Amino acid sequence: MTKPIKVALAGAGAFGIKHLDGIKNIEGVEVVSLVSRELGKTKEIAAKYGIGHVTTELSDSLALKEVDAVILCTPTQMHAAQTLACLQAGKHVQVEIPLCDVLKDGEAVAQVAEASGLVAMCGHTRRFNPSHQYVHQQITAGRFNIQQMDVQTYFFRRSNMNALGQPRSWTDHLLWHHAAHTVDLFAYQCGSPVVKANAIQGPIHPTLGIAMDMSIQLKSANGAICTLSLSFNNDGPLGTFFRYIGDTATYIARYDDLFNGKEEKIDVSGVAVSMNGIELQDREFFAAIREGRQPNSSVASVLPCYRVLHELEQQLVG
Repeated sequence: MTKPIKVALAGAGAFGIKHLDGIKNIEGVEVVSLVSRELGKTKEIAAKYGIGHVTTELSDSLALKEVDAVILCTPTQMHAAQTLACLQAGKHVQVEIPLCDVLKDGEAVAQVAEASGLVAMCGHTRRFNPSHQYVHQQITAGRFNIQQMDVQTYFFRRSNMNALGQPRSWTDHLLWHHAAHTVDLFAYQCGSPVVKANAIQGPIHPTLGIAMDMSIQLKSANGAICTLSLSFNNDGPLGTFFRYIGDTATYIARYDDLFNGKEEKIDVSGVAVSMNGIELQDREFFAAIREGRQPNSSVASVLPCYRVLHELEQQLVG
């Protein structure tokens, strides 16, 4: 495939904007359609990024013959159904994390994706951040083996607001969204499946209806362990911070940046063509389309993560 890849992006919120900014740096890719809930705001964003087609309905974008691929940055509860709609319309699709919040829906997507022959990818960004890529390279080269991952996922979100401070039309979830990053990354970095998983959660918020605090333990088949603490109550540094404790080193990853155990910064600028994990994620999606292959973070490759999340959910509601 040598012609420009024409893309529809659904969900012009905080994360959709990150994708638009990343795509600007990728040659041979053009966003031709923008889908979002509020038409006025969507038109403003489309004008800023030079996007010609604007709609509030994904089906309108899927009906455009010129659209080759779709990136979904929509609410969690829509992900599985919208991914299926894209595949059934013959479009390559990248859906932001999580693939689903009900396991059977994710399994249905995986089945349709496999039969379609299209590129179907889930946005597990941690696989693409230069910091985590650096650690992955150390592991694959045999220079580092994980003994333990200690991870903190902390936000201050006692009201239903997004990363831009705007009201959300949906409710975020610590397990199916935020824990998915770590559950997938732990197995991916260990090169070994999760064989044991435990979870406990704090009180349910009276209006949001979700647990605001959660603790998860994981063990991989090769013996490595992971401890994950998640909170929407944390009034302090926000985000997800990974401490890799290994046999030869300790690494601390903060999104695209990496430090050693003594808080000395490690230069990861040579790891990939960009220091932006979202851009690198999108580059992999478009490269897979051009090369006719499945991408790193394909729906099939991340499905085991969602099976673990399902198991953890059963523990929490049991």
